[in-house]
Amino acid sequence: MNNTNFDPRQFRQALGAFTTGVTIVTTRGADGQDYGLTANSFNSVSIDPPMVLWSLNKDSTSAHAFTASEYFAVHILATDQEHLSNMFAKRGVDKFAGLTTGRGPDGIPLLEGCSARFQCRTTYQYEGGDHVILVGEVLAFDRFDTPPLVFHGGGYRRLMQPAPAVDNSVYGENWLGFLLGRAYYQMQLPIRQQLKTMGMSDLDFELLGMLSFGEGKTLTQLRRLFEFVGKHLPREHLDLWVDKGLLTLEASDEESERIYFTESGRQLTIQWLAFAKAAEMSALESLDYEEAQQLKLLIGRVIQHTGETLPEHWRKENIWQDNNLWQQPG
Repeated sequence: MNNTNFDPRQFRQALGAFTTGVTIVTTRGADGQDYGLTANSFNSVSIDPPMVLWSLNKDSTSAHAFTASEYFAVHILATDQEHLSNMFAKRGVDKFAGLTTGRGPDGIPLLEGCSARFQCRTTYQYEGGDHVILVGEVLAFDRFDTPPLVFHGGGYRRLMQPAPAVDNSVYGENWLGFLLGRAYYQMQLPIRQQLKTMGMSDLDFELLGMLSFGEGKTLTQLRRLFEFVGKHLPREHLDLWVDKGLLTLEASDEESERIYFTESGRQLTIQWLAFAKAAEMSALESLDYEEAQQLKLLIGRVIQHTGETLPEHWRKENIWQDNNLWQQPG
């Protein structure tokens, strides 16, 4: 194949299909200044002797510092160091501003908080097209118990632990509907117990939730939401809340009257939201931040896909309103 006809953009995209780690390589120039750049071309060469390599763009403003220096350090970035990767990829800025650095051979700067770090002596340099390939002997290294940041398809990614194998002999327990339902009810349990001590029923619990999505719904709209969870809202129960001073109705007839919180009702719902958010924090204690965000993202995709056939009045855009209490300050 004639590679002179390669489209550089498509070639770069094809290379992006390969998942790599993200590193920052640092050195100290002959001028006594610190230099560093982001690179994902790092790779191992041999274990005995311990040697690694990486490639440096000839057009880099710090190329002269690395090719003239006897030492360099490679830092494999951790998942929370995306900002450092972006900083060291820039030109014309003080990349080390505000950073606390250690020092390696010949004063090369050593960054903290990474997943692994290698201090190297440059042993070979090779021409490689528009790059210079630098090979280094590893003089010292550090490994830290932090997951690495990775790069794939033009964006940063984070590693996830593989899911455990499904035991088909108990597949019913691994049915997604069962798992989601059990997680839902187990998260709800401490909230319901809190409300029970306040003299509230399960129907009260559901009513707080439905109205927290947005005030101003009609009784018909509320009843449709209750149907979604398999329950019925009697008019008498709504009137009871009005009598308690928790709700107010605004309109001339039952079909058009809209339901709003009183100040007491709003404060009660905000208290319920605090219970709900505390229950979420407790449920996610076994996950780190990235795992929790991935869990929500994946469940959101399932909801989006399975919601395509829902009736209009059960769609999210017709339930959640701009005046929902989940985004209101307490």
